[in-house]
Amino acid sequence: MHKNTICLWYDGDAEDAARFYAATFPDSRVGAVLRAPGDYPAGKEGDVLTVEFTVLGIPCLGINGGPVFKHSEAFSFQVTTEDQAETDRLWQAIVCNGGQASACGWCKDKWGLSWQITPRALTEALADPDRAAAKRVFDAMMGVVKIDIAGIEKARRG
Repeated sequence: MHKNTICLWYDGDAEDAARFYAATFPDSRVGAVLRAPGDYPAGKEGDVLTVEFTVLGIPCLGINGGPVFKHSEAFSFQVTTEDQAETDRLWQAIVCNGGQASACGWCKDKWGLSWQITPRALTEALADPDRAAAKRVFDAMMGVVKIDIAGIEKARRG
């Protein structure tokens, strides 16, 4: 057991989400699946109650808590990518699997969980000591959905 685990609420499909994350992101896996030992008001014996999983090395617990709570942008995973190919692969995996594109490198998976697919080049460019270059990068980022590294580098150069 970890001292700190991110707990994510799902409406009956925590195991599907965990398996998708494990198949999509490196250093990710599905661990223990806890099933109900008997019938209960919201389900039946054998239904999945919780799923332990790891996303990019971060321990998580998916709870099948029902439809009461939904994910929001107030919580997101920020995934640092090394190149455009990795950015595109992760973005497409999320958006093309029932997810939804947003803005500035954000997207949601089909369970409503938000992801920031963030190339390292973007983070470095935003931190450029040349504040005019950083502002150009910021403005370029604000105008896109998925981050395009070539566009970021072009904006940085002016």
